[in-house]
Amino acid sequence: MSDPAVESHGLARRLGLFDATMLVMGGIIGSGIFVNPAEVARHVGTPSLIVGVWVLGGVIALTGALVYAELAARRPAVGGQYAYLRDAFGPLPAFLYGWSLLLVIQSGGMAAVAITFARYFGEISQLGLPDSVVAVAVLALLTIINCFGVRSGSNVQSALMVLKILAIAALVAVGLMAPTASGQESSAASGFSGVGAAMTAVMFSYGGWQTSSFVAGEMRDPRRDLARGLLLGVAGVVLLYTAVGFVCVHALGPAGLAASKTPASDVMRAAAGGKGATFIAIGIAVSALGFLSQSMLTAPRVYFAMAEDRVFFRSLAAVSARSRVPTLAIVVQGIAASVIAVSGAYGQILSYVVSVDFIFFGLTGAALFVFRRKGDANDGFSAPGHPITTGLFVACCFAIVVATVVNSLENSLIGFAILALGVPAFLYWRKANAK
Repeated sequence: MSDPAVESHGLARRLGLFDATMLVMGGIIGSGIFVNPAEVARHVGTPSLIVGVWVLGGVIALTGALVYAELAARRPAVGGQYAYLRDAFGPLPAFLYGWSLLLVIQSGGMAAVAITFARYFGEISQLGLPDSVVAVAVLALLTIINCFGVRSGSNVQSALMVLKILAIAALVAVGLMAPTASGQESSAASGFSGVGAAMTAVMFSYGGWQTSSFVAGEMRDPRRDLARGLLLGVAGVVLLYTAVGFVCVHALGPAGLAASKTPASDVMRAAAGGKGATFIAIGIAVSALGFLSQSMLTAPRVYFAMAEDRVFFRSLAAVSARSRVPTLAIVVQGIAASVIAVSGAYGQILSYVVSVDFIFFGLTGAALFVFRRKGDANDGFSAPGHPITTGLFVACCFAIVVATVVNSLENSLIGFAILALGVPAFLYWRKANAK
């Protein structure tokens, strides 16, 4: 049997540590951090809690990164999280993850972010183009770029990630220079239910570090570089997010932040006037574009792995002889996101992404217990504090699912219904491809 660290299923191994770190950060940082501090302030009303939930979310994310780093060292295979679930629990849970990724988690998030990009692009350019047209155009452009090869896609993603970091750093630096806003608390209840609702928004913002694992089959040394990239990338995002939460409270105050629809723009306007607001609008557009680039680079590798396992369309396992990437899988991802963007259903989808996504986060954390119990060889990274840290991560994931269901029952049920429809789809493809 070939070593998964060596076998790449026809894909080209061209990515290193810097690429891995940028993919981790790019998978997490979209446009949400520029908006979600206000959502948090609507649920918890004191400055300490507003900043504190970002710190708590960061701790959970870092704990998850430790778990995923060991999983990456143990299973440096194409498809990342999909492969971890398949090897630990069998093909059905893994398929359901890929199914949800295509129909809910990744495509819905990409559609919403594409529309966000379109709105800010229109505001900056004043071209008057419909948001849906701009959204589909940018998705099509990134689909084409990623079809040219993993290095082409990664270079674009890394460049956009650096620009995103600079935009967030500018927001923090300029925001600190703004006059301290009134300390008046917002009217939000700061009890357990308020913290739970705030954590849904926080963990949605932190989600996405797992997508870097999808391209393990295209990393030169996935055992070393993916593990290190996960830790460096998540730690960097925690610092940036906590700083953004702090400057938003500093510049707008709890009540002003809760009332804001565009907190990043309001912070920049308070500190630097109209020019500051225009600058951050450009930064948000670049951030949205970077998230889309990362998503287009990583997620199709899951559909590729599903096709290789003969539980999805077999044609998605085809690798271009010229670019050595799964071209058709990339195109399918672009089409799925474009359809949702045009339909306008993306807003509702975002509200149940967390309830579905964190089920699989929890299951993936539990996979580490399975691999440890099997006694599989591990000559790479080991999660410190296991089983306590791993158990804490799993418990937090399922607690977030419960909190999301309590606060948004109807939308969560829709997400679970789409997840359940994956069971007959799996049975169909397994039977069809067994012939």
